[in-house]
Amino acid sequence: MHIKPIRTEADYEQALHLTSGYFDHPPEPDTEDGDRFEVLLMLIEAYEEKHYPIGPPDPIDAIQFRMEQAGLTAKDLEPMIGRSNRVYEILNRKRPLTLAMIRRLHAGLGIPAESLIAESR
Repeated sequence: MHIKPIRTEADYEQALHLTSGYFDHPPEPDTEDGDRFEVLLMLIEAYEEKHYPIGPPDPIDAIQFRMEQAGLTAKDLEPMIGRSNRVYEILNRKRPLTLAMIRRLHAGLGIPAESLIAESR
Protein backbone atom coordinates (compact mmCIF):
# COMPACT_ATOMS: atom_id res chain seq x y z
CA MET A 1 0.00 0.00 0.00
CA HIS A 2 1.71 3.17 -1.23
CA ILE A 3 0.08 6.28 0.20
CA LYS A 4 1.68 9.72 0.35
CA PRO A 5 0.76 12.95 2.13
CA ILE A 6 -1.63 15.34 0.41
CA ARG A 7 0.39 18.50 -0.20
CA THR A 8 -1.16 20.03 -3.31
CA GLU A 9 -4.55 20.43 -4.90
CA ALA A 10 -3.52 17.80 -7.47
CA ASP A 11 -2.69 15.35 -4.65
CA TYR A 12 -6.07 16.13 -3.10
CA GLU A 13 -7.94 15.51 -6.37
CA GLN A 14 -6.07 12.23 -6.82
CA ALA A 15 -6.98 11.11 -3.29
CA LEU A 16 -10.64 11.95 -3.93
CA HIS A 17 -10.51 9.93 -7.14
CA LEU A 18 -8.90 6.97 -5.35
CA THR A 19 -11.61 6.92 -2.67
CA SER A 20 -14.62 7.47 -4.93
CA GLY A 21 -15.01 3.80 -5.80
CA TYR A 22 -14.90 2.78 -2.15
CA PHE A 23 -18.08 4.76 -1.42
CA ASP A 24 -20.08 2.61 -3.85
CA HIS A 25 -18.47 -0.63 -2.65
CA PRO A 26 -17.05 -0.15 0.86
CA PRO A 27 -14.13 -2.47 1.60
CA GLU A 28 -14.17 -4.82 4.56
CA PRO A 29 -12.51 -3.39 7.69
CA ASP A 30 -9.08 -4.74 8.61
CA THR A 31 -8.23 -5.62 5.01
CA GLU A 32 -5.60 -3.96 2.86
CA ASP A 33 -8.30 -2.09 0.93
CA GLY A 34 -10.11 -1.20 4.15
CA ASP A 35 -6.92 0.20 5.68
CA ARG A 36 -6.11 2.10 2.47
CA PHE A 37 -9.60 3.64 2.43
CA GLU A 38 -9.39 4.66 6.10
CA VAL A 39 -5.94 6.24 5.72
CA LEU A 40 -6.96 8.12 2.58
CA LEU A 41 -10.04 9.49 4.36
CA MET A 42 -7.88 10.72 7.25
CA LEU A 43 -5.50 12.45 4.83
CA ILE A 44 -8.37 14.03 2.91
CA GLU A 45 -10.00 15.24 6.14
CA ALA A 46 -6.74 16.80 7.37
CA TYR A 47 -6.20 18.56 4.03
CA GLU A 48 -9.77 19.88 3.97
CA GLU A 49 -9.58 21.18 7.54
CA LYS A 50 -6.45 23.12 6.63
CA HIS A 51 -7.44 24.40 3.18
CA TYR A 52 -11.25 24.53 3.32
CA PRO A 53 -12.14 25.35 6.92
CA ILE A 54 -15.82 25.62 7.76
CA GLY A 55 -16.59 28.29 10.32
CA PRO A 56 -19.54 28.34 12.66
CA PRO A 57 -22.91 29.11 11.08
CA ASP A 58 -24.52 32.50 11.28
CA PRO A 59 -26.34 32.69 14.67
CA ILE A 60 -29.72 33.56 13.14
CA ASP A 61 -29.36 30.80 10.54
CA ALA A 62 -28.57 28.36 13.37
CA ILE A 63 -31.68 29.44 15.29
CA GLN A 64 -33.89 29.20 12.21
CA PHE A 65 -32.46 25.78 11.33
CA ARG A 66 -33.18 24.48 14.83
CA MET A 67 -36.69 25.97 14.69
CA GLU A 68 -37.32 24.17 11.41
CA GLN A 69 -35.91 20.89 12.77
CA ALA A 70 -38.08 21.00 15.88
CA GLY A 71 -41.17 22.51 14.24
CA LEU A 72 -40.95 25.62 16.44
CA THR A 73 -42.57 28.99 15.86
CA ALA A 74 -41.45 32.45 16.91
CA LYS A 75 -43.83 32.13 19.88
CA ASP A 76 -41.80 29.15 21.12
CA LEU A 77 -38.71 31.38 21.34
CA GLU A 78 -40.32 33.93 23.66
CA PRO A 79 -39.08 32.25 26.88
CA MET A 80 -35.52 32.44 25.55
CA ILE A 81 -35.57 35.82 23.78
CA GLY A 82 -38.47 37.88 25.11
CA ARG A 83 -41.74 39.21 23.78
CA SER A 84 -42.78 38.44 20.22
CA ASN A 85 -41.64 41.81 18.88
CA ARG A 86 -38.14 41.13 20.30
CA VAL A 87 -38.11 37.65 18.75
CA TYR A 88 -38.95 39.11 15.34
CA GLU A 89 -36.31 41.83 15.73
CA ILE A 90 -33.72 39.10 16.40
CA LEU A 91 -34.89 36.84 13.56
CA ASN A 92 -34.94 39.79 11.14
CA ARG A 93 -31.43 40.84 12.25
CA LYS A 94 -32.64 44.21 13.54
CA ARG A 95 -31.24 43.58 17.02
CA PRO A 96 -28.25 41.51 18.19
CA LEU A 97 -28.50 38.61 20.60
CA THR A 98 -27.60 39.45 24.19
CA LEU A 99 -25.48 37.21 26.39
CA ALA A 100 -28.56 36.22 28.39
CA MET A 101 -30.41 35.28 25.19
CA ILE A 102 -27.43 33.25 24.00
CA ARG A 103 -27.35 31.33 27.28
CA ARG A 104 -31.08 30.62 27.19
CA LEU A 105 -31.03 29.59 23.50
CA HIS A 106 -28.07 27.32 24.15
CA ALA A 107 -29.81 25.68 27.11
CA GLY A 108 -33.28 25.59 25.54
CA LEU A 109 -32.48 24.60 21.97
CA GLY A 110 -29.11 22.93 22.34
CA ILE A 111 -27.45 25.24 19.81
CA PRO A 112 -23.69 25.38 20.47
CA ALA A 113 -22.77 28.63 22.19
CA GLU A 114 -19.91 29.23 19.71
CA SER A 115 -22.49 29.29 16.92
CA LEU A 116 -24.62 31.83 18.75
CA ILE A 117 -21.75 34.21 19.57
CA ALA A 118 -20.42 34.35 16.00
CA GLU A 119 -20.86 37.60 14.08
CA SER A 120 -24.20 37.75 12.31
CA ARG A 121 -24.12 38.34 8.53
